[in-house]
Amino acid sequence: MKRVAVLTSGGDAPGMNAAVRSVVRIGNARGIEVIGVYYGFKGLRDKNFRLLLPRDVSGLLEKGGTMLMTSRDEDFKEDSYQYMAIDNLKKEGVEGLIVIGGNGSQTGSLSLHCKGFPTMGVASTIDNDIWGTDYTIGFDTAVNTAVQAIDKIRDTATSHARSFIIEVMGRDKGFIALDAGLASGADIVLVPEVKFDIEKIIENIKSGVAKKKMHHMIVCAEGAVHAQNLEQMIKSRIDLEIRISVLGYIQRGGSPSRFDRIIATLFAEEAMNELIGGRAGKVIGIKDNKITHVTLNDAVHNEKQINYDLYRIIEEVSV
Repeated sequence: MKRVAVLTSGGDAPGMNAAVRSVVRIGNARGIEVIGVYYGFKGLRDKNFRLLLPRDVSGLLEKGGTMLMTSRDEDFKEDSYQYMAIDNLKKEGVEGLIVIGGNGSQTGSLSLHCKGFPTMGVASTIDNDIWGTDYTIGFDTAVNTAVQAIDKIRDTATSHARSFIIEVMGRDKGFIALDAGLASGADIVLVPEVKFDIEKIIENIKSGVAKKKMHHMIVCAEGAVHAQNLEQMIKSRIDLEIRISVLGYIQRGGSPSRFDRIIATLFAEEAMNELIGGRAGKVIGIKDNKITHVTLNDAVHNEKQINYDLYRIIEEVSV
């Protein structure tokens, strides 16, 4: 294999740049040219290609976002666009593709692989919802960002004896909410996977008030309930001073953590190993602290579950 391409797709995640850097420099060390594809799968259709050299990726390790840009391309779900992308890659002399992204991105990877073009996935999404890997690139940084924000909000909560609802990202999965809630000492955590009981929440708050608790910290994933709606539910049942903080896109940005920089480098290196070795059709992740390979088919068609035991722990340590 003499030439491979790399792209980033879907939502940006801290550590994507570190993964791109790894692909380019490992390729260079092994005598393989690396073509950067700009704006995700859309760039495959538009032939938005550029040869990347080692100096082009200098200083990327610590930068959030993605130098290759990203997009969500609904048209790419159509076979005609996928065949066009493969044709454009072949005309450019590209023999294999590495896709850095989450579930939607790896669905695109699988489509190309099933049409005969060697494709490898690198698990990268702040949602941490790719099946078969304990962690995805960007999740650790996103959780750390959320925890830092919640810690700062708690200072105000304790100073004013106010309760706060902090809404974090997680439209379909509650991985960020659970980890951030546990790490920040939240009193209540709500996730999309578990239907919450508003009366139980009220009982929790009343019990805290009876114990002279001055404030409550409630962390909710956006897919469980929006903060404004939860505030209305609580205020309609109990007289409580509540403030809202929606963390939003600050969770996506920022310099990647040590952990995300390391796994991004290792995931990309292993993706190159598999692609060069003729063993494409996989997503690279980490399981039990070891780099793991998950077939694209399994990664796309299986659903990753949250750790429900964290709920029990949060309830036990919240008093």
